[in-house]
Amino acid sequence: MGLSSEERKKIYEEEKARIEAEEKVKREKRPAEGSTSTGLEPNVAGLLCYVGIWVTGIIFLVIEQKSKFVRFHAIQSIIVFGILTVAGIILGPIPVVGGALSSLISVIIFILWIVLMIKASQGQLYKIPWAGDFAEKMLAKSGDRGKEDVEYTKPPMPAEPPSPPVADAGKRIGDKVDYYFKSTRIGRITSSSFAIAWSFVFLIFFHFFNEYVAYYQPKIAGNVTVWTRYPVLTEDLNLWLPILTTTLTLSIIGHIILIIFDRYLLREITLIVLNLFGIATVLTLLSIFPFDFSVIPNTEIAAYVDLGIRIFLIISAVGLGIGTLVRFIKLMVSLFEQKSS
Repeated sequence: MGLSSEERKKIYEEEKARIEAEEKVKREKRPAEGSTSTGLEPNVAGLLCYVGIWVTGIIFLVIEQKSKFVRFHAIQSIIVFGILTVAGIILGPIPVVGGALSSLISVIIFILWIVLMIKASQGQLYKIPWAGDFAEKMLAKSGDRGKEDVEYTKPPMPAEPPSPPVADAGKRIGDKVDYYFKSTRIGRITSSSFAIAWSFVFLIFFHFFNEYVAYYQPKIAGNVTVWTRYPVLTEDLNLWLPILTTTLTLSIIGHIILIIFDRYLLREITLIVLNLFGIATVLTLLSIFPFDFSVIPNTEIAAYVDLGIRIFLIISAVGLGIGTLVRFIKLMVSLFEQKSS
């Protein structure tokens, strides 16, 4: 004899309560390192500790009170990049070798910056010799316990769920949607991280090392080859630098926001605005054109380089414009479909 509707309902409620109880137990057993004061995943917060080098390290050390994993990376960021920054400032003014030492430190900072962001985003407790040990000691002195409480392993991306029977099509679609957003979330974070990294690179280069954009001519004195540098950028570069600085600063801020708040509408609007600033920056550079290729001895090569740079800037502006237009149209279509539905 079949079950009555009341009996089936009772069995359903009991099964539902059992599943909810099991999930509650799993949540209670989950290590505290899975949560942070900011609500971000620990690996994302750890990455952000390095994005602004020691500046974001200080910020996360102050605001993060739950995750020892994040606090470790914040302290390591402060120690590593703080010491290297001070060393660059001290060594820079030294005659003859100061510039070379300062450049070497900048290269070291950039390499460590990329490596530490990648390692933190992967959930690894990656320690720089001495600095990592010192960071652990500081955690211990501040009342946090040992290394076993600091380590955090980023949970693996779940495998795409197998296709269930046709009767469970709704659940299948929901599982596939969840899987898609979890997998593409990592790609978006990676993309924004690289955008932030390159924005910092361009900011530092054009403000402190733009004289290295030059024509280099070798001269042999005895048995020694001496390279003479003839800068290509003119003083008109100073007219363009404020625009470049504004665009790159907005790019850094915008992509940090996108890493923290992963919303489709916010992302599309932010990227459209950043693209518009990028177009304005490229067109301004093309208008000012602070390049002097007359330092190249071969006038024909100089003319070709001049023309090539202009064509490249025009193509870049057109490409950014097309990309912005396509993104805007897709956003409008998406909003219209959402409103219709």
